[in-house]
Amino acid sequence: MKQWFLSGLVLWSLLSASLLQADDEAPEVSPARAQELWQQIAPFFEPGSEFEGDLGDLKSPLKFYDGSPVKTKADWQKRRQEILKTWHTMMGEWPPVNEHPDVKTLKQEQKEGYTQYTVQFDIAPGHPNTGYLLIPDGAKPDHSRPAVLVVYYEPETGVGLKGENRDFARALAKRGFVTFSVGHDYSLYYPNREKAEIQPLSALAYGAANAFHVLANRSEVDPERIGIMGHSYGGKWSMFASCLYDKFACAAWSDGGIVFNEKRPSVNYWEPWYLGYEGPDFRKRGLPTKENPRTGLYKRLVKEGYDLHELHALMAPRPFLVSGGSEDPPSQWRALNHTIAVNDFLGYKNRVAMTNREKHSPNPESNEQIYRFFEYWLLQDQLDQQK
Repeated sequence: MKQWFLSGLVLWSLLSASLLQADDEAPEVSPARAQELWQQIAPFFEPGSEFEGDLGDLKSPLKFYDGSPVKTKADWQKRRQEILKTWHTMMGEWPPVNEHPDVKTLKQEQKEGYTQYTVQFDIAPGHPNTGYLLIPDGAKPDHSRPAVLVVYYEPETGVGLKGENRDFARALAKRGFVTFSVGHDYSLYYPNREKAEIQPLSALAYGAANAFHVLANRSEVDPERIGIMGHSYGGKWSMFASCLYDKFACAAWSDGGIVFNEKRPSVNYWEPWYLGYEGPDFRKRGLPTKENPRTGLYKRLVKEGYDLHELHALMAPRPFLVSGGSEDPPSQWRALNHTIAVNDFLGYKNRVAMTNREKHSPNPESNEQIYRFFEYWLLQDQLDQQK
């Protein structure tokens, strides 16, 4: 699907560092380079004839819950708040986001092209968390650098200490981005697993909002140009975080399963560590069945006809990329077309993108597509043109 452009992608990746970063300057892009970047990523924003305009059987975000249509941009803002309030009420209200987190530096290491700081902060009140903050060589305290938050089971993966083709924080740091690799094993229960007040996936999103401000408060970082990404578990986490917290400028979600699907065991929003929490005694792991039924909020969401495309719509007009694998095939355009419709209504084009690979695991090609996406949308000149 739309693979004609990929032969030049590898060559472009080899040129990337020299094109986008000087030793003592923040990365930026000229209009000519922006155009070249756009040519690389433009096919990602095209559903293709098979799915173009296909909205599937999902309810339109451009209708209020009472069925009345969104007719004006002011109506959309009311509808947006209706979606946000409804989901927060169902999932559990967040505590206040900590916009000035206390960050402790535990270790500093010089790497090739960047400095890696091991830091500690509270991902939620009473929940200390350790992550890796990567500052590119030459970064100045002038609030000029774009940044990306990378989320996964543990922070080591994002900086290349575990796994394969998942070193997103390290790769982006080498391209001039400040990055923060944050992990949390399985899920976040707030205030505790015995009596969680927030569905765990929403609590993770709240934790990402707190981590956002670790980056935003760095003197090297432009707080208007912070993105977020994650793979699989991290794909779900980054999706909920970017949809629910609009300070993230853009996002990339790698094969987390962007809508409910009980035919795919890995698209497991029903599990109690995502949206199926209803107490410390967890249901048996696995697909919902009569013997092992849905639990928690997930049970209500399915019964009442909610789905995650409503959250996707909260991104508009912020750009996002679905890096799809086995769990997010091309047919997911049916869900994404709803957010395209919202962007069209608001007067924005090319804000919803998807790439596809056969397998769940990321690979060099899919990673390069993600990096191109961030380079285009988070570099200063491009954002200035989009305002």
